[in-house]
Amino acid sequence: MTLHTRKSHFLGTKLRALRKRNGLTLEELSARCAQVNSRAAPSVSYLSMIESGKRVPSEDVLGLLASLFQREPRWFLDGNPETAAPAFKERAGGAAGVPLEPAFLFSKKLLQAAIPELLAQTGTTGRQFAHLLIRSHQELSRNDFPDLERSAESIGEGRFPLGADDLMRLCRHHGLALRWFDRKPVLARDKDRELRSMVRSFYEAPRTVYLNRELQADPARLKFDLATHLGHKVLHEGDGLKSAHATGGEMGGSPEGGAEITAGMNAQDVLHAWRDFECSFFAGALLCPKVPFRRFLTREAYRVEAGEKIDLTPAAVMRRMTNVSPYPYWHFFDAYPPGYLRAVYRGNGIPLPWGNMARASDPCPNWAVFRMLNEGRGADRGSQISVLRDGDQSLLYCCHSRRTGDMAGNLHVLSVGVDLVPALRSHGVDAQDIVASLTGECLRHRGEARIPKGAADAIKAALKVLNIAWVEDALANPARIICPRSTNCPRTEHCDGERASRAREITDVREEIVSKAKRGR
Repeated sequence: MTLHTRKSHFLGTKLRALRKRNGLTLEELSARCAQVNSRAAPSVSYLSMIESGKRVPSEDVLGLLASLFQREPRWFLDGNPETAAPAFKERAGGAAGVPLEPAFLFSKKLLQAAIPELLAQTGTTGRQFAHLLIRSHQELSRNDFPDLERSAESIGEGRFPLGADDLMRLCRHHGLALRWFDRKPVLARDKDRELRSMVRSFYEAPRTVYLNRELQADPARLKFDLATHLGHKVLHEGDGLKSAHATGGEMGGSPEGGAEITAGMNAQDVLHAWRDFECSFFAGALLCPKVPFRRFLTREAYRVEAGEKIDLTPAAVMRRMTNVSPYPYWHFFDAYPPGYLRAVYRGNGIPLPWGNMARASDPCPNWAVFRMLNEGRGADRGSQISVLRDGDQSLLYCCHSRRTGDMAGNLHVLSVGVDLVPALRSHGVDAQDIVASLTGECLRHRGEARIPKGAADAIKAALKVLNIAWVEDALANPARIICPRSTNCPRTEHCDGERASRAREITDVREEIVSKAKRGR
């Protein structure tokens, strides 16, 4: 292997980033190369293979590309990956992409061998990993699944709202038998915490749905469970895959019917999780068909409490908001203490405060969802405008959070939010000026401050189009600076996050040693 070949691992990624930054397609780049040197010019297919890491350009081709982009050939070979910075309008999902380089290490064969071992060594269950895959797919798809929408529309005939009796009739119409059982919550152990677990309902192939009698006093949850099981029947022909609904269990999610949950992955994990996602999405679309539910939200100014009028859970209302709103920049969290995310959607690219696989070692305590989880007193709902410092970027979000209990009595917090910057920009406002003024005020007042009148007026003007009542509610409260991790806190006096991870401490020590060595020369 030549030195040229060995040092080319990031070449394809850098070429692709450079091409996109200059607004060129592969066809246009090939044509530009031909104009400079028709003999050495690479074809479109050859350029594609270079970018994907399947080919290493010859020295002539590398020299031609370097000349065209006015770079030194060694820049392509210096071992530092580079990615194209997406335009703002492209920052639609929370799934941050990284270059899979060197490409030969990310072949299907190697990934198939490495992923199960990775899960086993990190203690990650196949279910957790499957949820991560599905979440990324959901975010990159902008939460848009028209086939599921059409199926739900067909089954429900677009009727809105549907009552519990309507759902029971639909289930029976599609051949499902409903059976009731009695089961109270029980104490369960989930890693480092004790919680209450309760089986709500489950599907028994080929046509029976078992329902906990406790649901009779909770029509909102009963409707959602019935709609979800109906999804298993009409989408999957009642083939008997796992479809239990439970409260509690691992990470605040559903237990696996009493089976021991182990790290690693079997062949059915992803399929089971995907079908559960499909049926959950179907249930939301059935209970909240897009057009009539959007009209309902418009009349109610997107107040989450409005769901109580038609027996919808706050979670169902929040989740469906992110899908039916014409404004695409939404996020949704369902968080359990001490810091686990049971459900996530990030159509606005907001970083995660924690994950569903492990607790963050240094959470920022100024996130509304985190504060509500850990404060024993105070209001059980509230709205907050937040300036999020992520690297050299300042982002502006507004969220509405609710502290509530699940059916088994476990505390959790639901939070829905929007990115305000696109709304400000579409209203002709210099969003960065607004963000900068809020950032400055918060930094001058130890991380939180009243919203300046100019910023408040600009946000109110944008609200005339957004029509989201809880954004206006948030304007009456102090804005806060939040950060992805407390170790990245931009305040002079850092927030009181938990102790930083060992990896961070080692990094600090290394920098200290190197710095002292340089001073002693």
